[in-house]
Amino acid sequence: MANATKNTTLGAEITLADSSEGRRKGLLKQDGLAEGAGLWIYPSEAVHTLFMRFAIDVIFLDGAKRVRKISANLRPWRMSGCLTAKSVLELPAGAAERTQTTVGDQLVFERLEA
Repeated sequence: MANATKNTTLGAEITLADSSEGRRKGLLKQDGLAEGAGLWIYPSEAVHTLFMRFAIDVIFLDGAKRVRKISANLRPWRMSGCLTAKSVLELPAGAAERTQTTVGDQLVFERLEA
């Protein structure tokens, strides 16, 4: 996954959560996210970090995969949403700042073959 606007890479190991079970489970049983890892939740316009053990960056995307909102360093036991979002990208805390991702940026998703 890349930020086409800033020509930066957000992650090479992004998992898609597009089923009801995948969206419910999310990152709840993990102890953290490695650099380059993340979870793309589709469809979604809000997330919570209840019962999570670590902070994350949450990037809300519209249908064209443009960044609508960023909740940086969202700590456990918090909620965040964006009514205009169609999907949510969860990344390690600090990833948005490191990649200079801001509202309005265009993200692109590419499937990497093993």
